[in-house]
Amino acid sequence: MKQPFLIIIMLVLLSAFGCSTGEQQRRHDMRFIPDATVEAVIQQLIEKHGEDDAALIQRGVAQVAALWREDDGSTEAFVNFCVENYLADEEQRKELFNTLSRNYETIWGHLNQMSLELTKPLHLDWGPIKPVDVLFGSYAPGAHLAEDFYRNKIAFLTILHFPFYSLEEKNELGKDWSRLDWAYARMGDVFTSRVPADVNQKISRVSTDADNYVSEYNIIMGQLLNDEGERIFPGQLRLITHWGLRDELKANYDGTAEGLERQRMIYQVMQRIIDQTIPEKVINNPEVHWNPYSNVVTRDEKELTASPEPNTRYLHLLGNYRARKEADPYSPNYPTYIERAFQQGLELSMDEVEALFTDLVSAPVLKDVGRLISQRLGRDLEPFDIWYDGFKARSGIAESELDRITRKKYPDAQALEKDLPELLVTLGYDRTRAEEISSKIVVEGARGAGHAWGAQMRSQYSHLRTRIAEDGMTYNGFNIAAHELGHNVEQTISLHDVDYYMMNGVPNTAFTEALAFIFQVRDLKLLGLDDEDPEREYLNTLDILWGTYEIMGVSLVDMAVWRWLYDNPDATPEQLKQETIRIAVDVWNNYYAPVFGVKDSPVLAVYSHMISYPLYLSAYPLGHLIEFQIEQHISGRSLADEVDRMFSLGNLTPLQWMHEAVGAPISNQPLLDAAVKAVSVVSDEG
Repeated sequence: MKQPFLIIIMLVLLSAFGCSTGEQQRRHDMRFIPDATVEAVIQQLIEKHGEDDAALIQRGVAQVAALWREDDGSTEAFVNFCVENYLADEEQRKELFNTLSRNYETIWGHLNQMSLELTKPLHLDWGPIKPVDVLFGSYAPGAHLAEDFYRNKIAFLTILHFPFYSLEEKNELGKDWSRLDWAYARMGDVFTSRVPADVNQKISRVSTDADNYVSEYNIIMGQLLNDEGERIFPGQLRLITHWGLRDELKANYDGTAEGLERQRMIYQVMQRIIDQTIPEKVINNPEVHWNPYSNVVTRDEKELTASPEPNTRYLHLLGNYRARKEADPYSPNYPTYIERAFQQGLELSMDEVEALFTDLVSAPVLKDVGRLISQRLGRDLEPFDIWYDGFKARSGIAESELDRITRKKYPDAQALEKDLPELLVTLGYDRTRAEEISSKIVVEGARGAGHAWGAQMRSQYSHLRTRIAEDGMTYNGFNIAAHELGHNVEQTISLHDVDYYMMNGVPNTAFTEALAFIFQVRDLKLLGLDDEDPEREYLNTLDILWGTYEIMGVSLVDMAVWRWLYDNPDATPEQLKQETIRIAVDVWNNYYAPVFGVKDSPVLAVYSHMISYPLYLSAYPLGHLIEFQIEQHISGRSLADEVDRMFSLGNLTPLQWMHEAVGAPISNQPLLDAAVKAVSVVSDEG
């Protein structure tokens, strides 16, 4: 998973334009600068500089006026600022752009570095987290940045010369824009709201608290007991929810009765977490035993009184909602966090994304894939088979053997970091380019499941974090590392190889997830274990479809929960829990029960992203769709060359990026068409 620092900055400090008529009227009434003054300034500047600048002048002056407050200066001060500072000369405007770009890179880069350093005790495996670590980790160095720049007028100078364009305008006008035009438009995205610093700081604190809650939420699997009082997991196996539980469940598709028993127990643990009947004292506690079926906790074979977790999971979700909602009144164009996360963050509407997801999870081919999985398992499907992992090439290799290989190869983070150039050469990069990219990446042992933290200025490094046990990296840790390496490569290319700093990055997080998936699916190749299975292409298609099907359901739950929160702002944690479970069951019954033959499962509500990364989940299924379209495009081409080309396009809108990268918009159809053929081939071979 990518650590989206710049996205967090943009969502926390900034917003974008476009709201309901009633909201527009309310904000219009709150404006300090009268419409007549705005029109007078526009006319004065047009008379001074000519009609050629009329559209730009009108847009820039109006947007400055919309954000000008009484304490920024009088009406006369507003007039003087616009008239005295407007630069009509194109060379002067470009010089201003270069100055702003250079300085914003310096500021954002150092703020990013401060956040990275302050959160290391929370994100890296440095031992127990102390209260002071949480205090520093929740501090937002950039909380005051936007307001500081409004007060010293840098924000207004930026807006006046580089005004904001809506998503619709970018998609329409951008067809004919030069790269510099795009860079100017991205500069226009920087200052579009005025969220107070204390609100920004609260969002950061609440987010850090939720992230810390998830990072420390481990189940000690060796302490779990079945109904016969037996341990069925090894020793001190410690799994973070939900990532570790999910991945252990995947690892037990070994065709044995023991593997199936473990999967069923993990599923039971997940249900206890979702409905919060999990005893609080079993969380991250190696001193007690727990039977997740009977929900009995024991120590030295004596039953203990064990209170359930007091809806802490939903308290954090509620806290994230309430903190982000406080920014709504200061975001004149996307006045809800839902709109900021989708129209601004993803540059796609929630309705558009929801329709795309609903279309795929309703596809008839999924019933065929479900039947195929059931045949391969030799049993009826169970809800946890949403994570069926048997289409991957590694399914024929024992997990223990893969662990042996990775532990020997990567005893610590330094060994993986040293090997990064070799991994990139394996993917098709020449030695020089592989070393160039690798030199900008640092590997560290993660406390949580793992993530990638990108640089925000070109003198910094990207950070690859994955879990590394004391006896070396497990295969699961390497699989995560391969995913995060994809993020790091994207982060490096899209920062260092774009023509303008303001174009750094990708259209949204789904695009970096796409490359992460492309790297992750090649994990065996990276370990030198790639095979030439003639069915490989078809199995990979089915694997992507099934993974997309799973995460789209989770995303639909996430979206519906946030809609409900906005409709029920005074909800209690208990009410939120009940509604989340109801939504998860409804989504399951509508789109999964017809495939699985099992009703009323709440399992889609288990994802930790819902708690610590609000409305991030949609990036994953979008990433899978983009991944598949990129994979189709690069077939027969050099992966390395195409990755360099595509991700140096930088931060275009999703529509424009896809057009330039693969020649088509984001679509379900390529994956669904390929899946129909794949089912036929794999079924015939079976």
